Amino acid sequence: MICYLTNAKYLGDYRFLVVFSTGEKAELDLKKQLLSAPGVMGELFKKKPSSVRDFYLDPWPTLAWKCGYDIAPEKLYEIALSQKTHSKKKK
Repeated sequence: MICYLTNAKYLGDYRFLVVFSTGEKAELDLKKQLLSAPGVMGELFKKKPSSVRDFYLDPWPTLAWKCGYDIAPEKLYEIALSQKTHSKKKK
């Protein structure tokens, strides 16, 4: 399934509420992914946790940060399923 993000909101403490193009919503804990980001990006998230809230949806739309790190919508969907935090769209 191809999905993309239609909205994202920072909830605090590495947690995000994301809405997928399927209408499904998920509250994700991205601490593991952000703190293990490669190189300088992971170090930035560790040393300056406030930088986590400096995110945006890029043109694809992917969850991205000013430091250059991003997480593809497909990966976010996979995380949502593994964390069992997604909800089906309302009918």
